[in-house]
Amino acid sequence: MVKHVKTVRGSMGATASEGRTSGLWQRLLWGDVRGRSTCYIVIGLFLRLLGVIYLAAFASFGAQVTGLVGSEGILPLTQDLAALQEKHGELAPLLFPGVFWFDASDLALQATCLAGAVAALLLVLNIATRLMLPLLFVLYLSLVYAGQVFMNFQWDFMLLEAGFLAIFLPWGSPVIVWLMHWLLFRVRFQSGVAKLMSGDESWAGFTALDCYFETQPIPHMGAWFAHQLPEWLLRAGTGWTFFLELVVPFMVFLPRRPRFVAAWLTIIMQLMIMATSNHNFFNLLTILLCLLLFDDQAVKAVAGGRWLNRLGEHIPRPGRLANGVGLLVAAAIVSTSVTMMWAVWGKRDLPAVMDKPVRWAVQWHLVNNYHVFPVITMERPELVVEGSDDGIFWQPYVFRFKAGDPARIAPFIMPHQPRLDWQMWFAALSPPHSRTAYWITDFRQRLLEGSPDVLALLSRNPFPDEPPEYIRVRAESYRFTTADERRDSGNWWVVEPLGMYLPPAGLQHIAP
Repeated sequence: MVKHVKTVRGSMGATASEGRTSGLWQRLLWGDVRGRSTCYIVIGLFLRLLGVIYLAAFASFGAQVTGLVGSEGILPLTQDLAALQEKHGELAPLLFPGVFWFDASDLALQATCLAGAVAALLLVLNIATRLMLPLLFVLYLSLVYAGQVFMNFQWDFMLLEAGFLAIFLPWGSPVIVWLMHWLLFRVRFQSGVAKLMSGDESWAGFTALDCYFETQPIPHMGAWFAHQLPEWLLRAGTGWTFFLELVVPFMVFLPRRPRFVAAWLTIIMQLMIMATSNHNFFNLLTILLCLLLFDDQAVKAVAGGRWLNRLGEHIPRPGRLANGVGLLVAAAIVSTSVTMMWAVWGKRDLPAVMDKPVRWAVQWHLVNNYHVFPVITMERPELVVEGSDDGIFWQPYVFRFKAGDPARIAPFIMPHQPRLDWQMWFAALSPPHSRTAYWITDFRQRLLEGSPDVLALLSRNPFPDEPPEYIRVRAESYRFTTADERRDSGNWWVVEPLGMYLPPAGLQHIAP
């Protein structure tokens, strides 16, 4: 009898010990969750902040649209649509979807940007949310195709992918929230894998940050200070980048507490990038996706208040229909995105059965390939556009934000993206007639014609009365000054000539 009591006590002790261990793991992985973890407030907050990003995107492009793709812009949209129609026939509107197949006038371009901005504002105010979300997706998809090379950026595609998934969020299905996690995972992890696969020596040698701050498209003052950091710290930062892109993304699929850690690590990284870079709304959108890694209880613990409860009032508890639709969307997104990653990483052709689904998903930007800075540019060439009336005395056109005057550096301009200034950075890295620089001859022609819409994209036109007789484009090398050089000269940049990029030409030299 005594032995039996001891055995029972031992069994009870083991059970208590197991319970304490189980409780410890519960706290470590899930924290103090009171009741069922929900994300209705988080969804409501996400949708309103998505409206803010949409608003910034439409407003930014709207300020530039006619100069870039208007009737007197660098790449007129009407000419692009005519070429697509001739090449693809009746399939053109399906392959390159958008509202501009009905009207591609300057007024239509401006009206689309304005309509997008208004719809985004209504989304922020939670007015007709379920109608605004598909409308915003269609309008921004239209602008992405209308913008041609000027809208060919991963963050534009990322906004479309997030915007498409957001159409289903007001129904409250946790499956769609999980798909947002999947999007965040792909954006981060694919960028890390791309760095490994690129064969870039600076990433392999942990020296990428030695050049990155100096050679990125439009650095602001923070980039100059980051460039002065000691080499050991820059190399540590490169290793930290690999950790955040190759390890942390997997944590978004873990239980509550590790998921929060992944969110905060990613948010901190994005804030550090913002402190040293002008990457428009890309970092803000990444931070916004991190919001969906939290739940209502966590958000209320940080920012308590009745207004938070109101954010979740219009998000219903999902029923079978909402979850069923979410599962169908998940099946389509996961299958196409996994297939695309399998093909890209293995350098294989798409499987026959998935070829058309993947191509259509990519064509409509429902799924995209992400690879942020897989290769670091070691030097910084810049293009200087100059005009002349006599071919002897040349005056430069001044851009708003790209590197030019050695004593000037771009301000902090997020979330605005000056699309022409960005493309000038890409063009400087490529020959004049390459895929990324073909448009520069059209830019030259518009300057020779004195297009007011194109000139409005610049900070200063040295020929205010009438356009010059000739335009040329020179290349120069830019590097950041050292701390001593800046103290002595007051300049941010050291500039050296590289040679001619486009030789002098007038309208008479350009074939019609």
